[in-house]
Amino acid sequence: MTISVLVACYNAAQYVHSAIDSVVSQTCDDFEIVVVDDGSTDSSGDVLSRITDRRLRVISQANGGASRARNRAFAASSGKFVLYLDADDLMGPKHLESLMSRVKDEPRCVALSQWSRFYLSPTEAAFPARPTDQDLPAVDWIVRDWANARPMTQPGMFLIPRALVDEHGGWDERLSLIDDFEFFARILSRSAGVRFAPEARLLYRSGLPASLSGRRSRKAIESAHLSLMLGTQHLLDAEDSPRTRKVCANVLQDFEYTYYPDHPDLCASMRARVTELGGSQLEPDGPPGFHKLRPFTGWKLARHVQRLAERRGWNGAARASDG
Repeated sequence: MTISVLVACYNAAQYVHSAIDSVVSQTCDDFEIVVVDDGSTDSSGDVLSRITDRRLRVISQANGGASRARNRAFAASSGKFVLYLDADDLMGPKHLESLMSRVKDEPRCVALSQWSRFYLSPTEAAFPARPTDQDLPAVDWIVRDWANARPMTQPGMFLIPRALVDEHGGWDERLSLIDDFEFFARILSRSAGVRFAPEARLLYRSGLPASLSGRRSRKAIESAHLSLMLGTQHLLDAEDSPRTRKVCANVLQDFEYTYYPDHPDLCASMRARVTELGGSQLEPDGPPGFHKLRPFTGWKLARHVQRLAERRGWNGAARASDG
């Protein structure tokens, strides 16, 4: 078996059949699909049971989170290359064939696809060109991907040699929020490089209803903190230089910009690490009112005003100073 497509499924009954169909419809045939139903409470199990393709295997387990489900799928698979597909995403028809064509003769490299968002229909996907859409040494690719301090890594973008996961470990099961940041920083930084497959296309489903409270819970924020700390260290282990320290500092600084004034201990930890790395020049992000207040109050007080407005449900939240 050449490729294993590994899917963690939790309450994705509305989308998982389409995701599997997009794999079954690939222009290549040498693959298996391993889906782990991670304790779904909707009809995901029933949907999966009605798919009869011989290449599909479904494993059920008690809910343990996406990282554990992906590791279970990996352990049950046999492909020389693996691709982790989210249960609500889609592949273009040439996705696997195109990715495989780029790494079949370079088995220590990771293949990379294009990707695009869609909300209601896959026809919305536009596949914008990105600075990372090219062949690059591993560290160069990560530095370029992290340049704006807010990288977007979709698991289905990457075809990974199985040997890299065997040697450097699977998904960190302590992590939930942004678990992919740590995993791909670890795997990519230890690869022989990234190879871009322009005809490979991942369609990333966006705008799904999600538990905002869950993503802002203490456990979720702790996961983001740990993932960022570990992921940036993976890059520094591969190359500790002015350019890698700069992008790592900016990525970590964005954590404080995002979560301040909540979780002061985690923000302080990030601030200390940013200082160790030589400081950051990253500017904070925020809505228009935040940016109007910031020159007069500083970003921290402007963020306090923004958060207060959000909690009180003021539509002008950060338009408080738009006056």
